[in-house]
Amino acid sequence: MNDSYLKFVNSPFGGRLARSLGLPKPEVLRRYRADRPEFDGLIAIGAGREPRLFDALASLIASIGMTSVAHESAGLWVPLANRHGLMTGRFEPAEAGAPGKLAALLFDASGIDDSSQFQPLHGFFHDTLRSLGKCGRIVVLGRPPEACASPRQWTAQRALEGLVRSLGKEARRGITANLVYVAHGSESAIDATLRFFLSPRSAYVSGQVVRIAGNRNQAPPPDAPAFDWRQPLAGKRALVTGAARGIGAAIASVLAAEGAHVIGVDIPSARDALDATLRQLNGSALSFDIAAPEAPAQIAAALDELGVDIVVHNAGITKDKTIARMTDAAWQSVLDINLSAQERIDDALLAGGILRDDGRIVAVSSISGIAGNAGQTNYATSKAGVIGRVESMAPQLRARGITINAVAPGFIETQMTAKMPLALREAGRRMNSMSQGGQPVDVAQTIAWLAHPGSAGVTGQIVRVCGQSLIGA
Repeated sequence: MNDSYLKFVNSPFGGRLARSLGLPKPEVLRRYRADRPEFDGLIAIGAGREPRLFDALASLIASIGMTSVAHESAGLWVPLANRHGLMTGRFEPAEAGAPGKLAALLFDASGIDDSSQFQPLHGFFHDTLRSLGKCGRIVVLGRPPEACASPRQWTAQRALEGLVRSLGKEARRGITANLVYVAHGSESAIDATLRFFLSPRSAYVSGQVVRIAGNRNQAPPPDAPAFDWRQPLAGKRALVTGAARGIGAAIASVLAAEGAHVIGVDIPSARDALDATLRQLNGSALSFDIAAPEAPAQIAAALDELGVDIVVHNAGITKDKTIARMTDAAWQSVLDINLSAQERIDDALLAGGILRDDGRIVAVSSISGIAGNAGQTNYATSKAGVIGRVESMAPQLRARGITINAVAPGFIETQMTAKMPLALREAGRRMNSMSQGGQPVDVAQTIAWLAHPGSAGVTGQIVRVCGQSLIGA
């Protein structure tokens, strides 16, 4: 579905008209393309007292090839960067306001342990934000509040969430702002997450809080296989339900592009579309109704010989009515397909050892599962249940190195949203910091990050793909 307003206000005539009438002008988001550099430009570094993640950040910036400039709050950055062989300089406050000078802002707040130590946050963003270019990236790093040593440190680190979410709403121009809490001892596990949040892959993910923690008590063995950042899923097998079209097809495509062999599942009536999607990806198609009692055993049997590394629960339906007008069948079918089928499939794959150790489970929830929605009691219940599964199963799966996470899409341009009444569709598009709907690929790229071998420290997380929707938390 095309957003005609977005196209119009970004045309020469439409842009002039929007400016003269004071109309909002959503930015055309920069999304990942294989034929364009994923990382380029200047990244400004800031810090609070005693930054503790600088070594990990210097290593990351060196690996992605960006050039850094140090704000005055990051006095230790320049000598450290020089030791890592980085091209670096100093950000001059006089340069503030030079549009497009910076591609990203990165602030290490890990050492802040008291609310009296927030001044560097103000100084850094006051000086640099106006120099951040269109579709720029803001990332703040801290320590998980619940793991802090004192109430004052917990308070200070929790306050970062208000800062980051407000920055995302102030910046506009396609800029995203996200917060990453890094647990002590997990500094070496930040690369995949920071690469995602600094890249065009996260174009529609903003205002999010992600925690990185060690996934196992022991360190990975020294002979653990490395992966290619260009195809990190090479050699992996990925199961995607609801893969015939829409978001499911986009998920299958992105996972395949990253090297995975994709096994797509969809209902028998969608067999032709499923075959066409998987044929283009050199994948495999399984035609099952996941709500059928026998489906989990059938899926497990089809996967048994080679197993699977990634399971993406994307299949879902809506049957919207207010609860007073909703039939029992409409209630039950939505709960069964959107939630109970996930539980049954995972039970079968885990019990049989078909989902291998160090595997990934990613489920598709919804912002309706976070905020609720009138006329969607069945759907919102099912999607809130998905969140409950993620939160409850993460500790249980940790011993096997398996992560489980969920994405919660907001308004995504699909065949389903194209059928919405015009007023509701426009409200869904505009009620977020990006003032536009997302694309299926935005959901797919977020899932690919959570499925990444470098995301072993990210588990039990709910990540909204909603352009920082004004609905919900």
